[in-house]
Amino acid sequence: MMIELGGVCKRFGRRQAVDGLDLSVPAGEIFGLLGHNGAGKSTAIGMMLGQVWPDAGQVRLLGHDVFSDRYRALEKVGAIFETPAFYDYLSGWRNLEILSSFSAPTPRQRIYEVIEWVGLKGREHHLVRTYSHGMRTRLALAQALLPNPSLLILDEPGDGLDPEGIHEMRHTILRLRRELGLTLLLSSHLLSEVEQLCTRIAVLHQGRKVFEGSLKEAREHGGWWRLRTPDFNRAVAVLREAGFIHDARDGEAVRLAPPATSDQVVRHLVNAGIAVCEIAPEERSLENFYLALMHRERAAGAKAD
Repeated sequence: MMIELGGVCKRFGRRQAVDGLDLSVPAGEIFGLLGHNGAGKSTAIGMMLGQVWPDAGQVRLLGHDVFSDRYRALEKVGAIFETPAFYDYLSGWRNLEILSSFSAPTPRQRIYEVIEWVGLKGREHHLVRTYSHGMRTRLALAQALLPNPSLLILDEPGDGLDPEGIHEMRHTILRLRRELGLTLLLSSHLLSEVEQLCTRIAVLHQGRKVFEGSLKEAREHGGWWRLRTPDFNRAVAVLREAGFIHDARDGEAVRLAPPATSDQVVRHLVNAGIAVCEIAPEERSLENFYLALMHRERAAGAKAD
């Protein structure tokens, strides 16, 4: 596993920032970490990078404990975390030289490689104060790539970018996995970008993980199935009586009642003399899934209070 968190907890004063977080990210994934402001995403990433000490639990990167074996855990990890800080009165090139020297000397050839890779060639000797926001983001990515990492952790990489910059960042992230074979953990509020990039996601709410799974599972999370039949109302009545569904809506969708399966539904309807033209899981957008999940968690929290 590239990232392993087990029972991780962190409290700041009276606020529980992270509460019993378990997380695993295997090699080769683009993994999305989602949640509203204050959900615990940045605290979790801070613990992964050894910048925040957990109160309990274990944090391992590339098989090494971040706190007892920090050097080996972080040796092949690059990151853009919070707001990258640069020396505005120096060039992009000089910034990379200085920042890389804090960890280990970096050959000039490697600096040339990352500058070209992120699309800053020709501007590397310009002062950083002349850079646009998008160019600063590219410079931050270049810094993260200097150690030739196996794992890249990106905290809101699209924050503040215009649509063109977001598009470029998306394709850059896909190239990182495709051409360099990197594993990426991506924290973002841009759900449409997460939907196009990530293979799996985890959602945090008030420091707790409330969902982890593939995007396919997220879209199907809720058990709604599209059902096409000549007599939808009769089909619903038959399925309700058998206890196979919880709900129905729009004259075309039913929500299965676990452990009922689609083949059981079809068999029961056909035995009742009702033809089934189609039954298929209803996929929702990631945005719809996320908003429904947050509504459910807030409602559960209100009942608990």
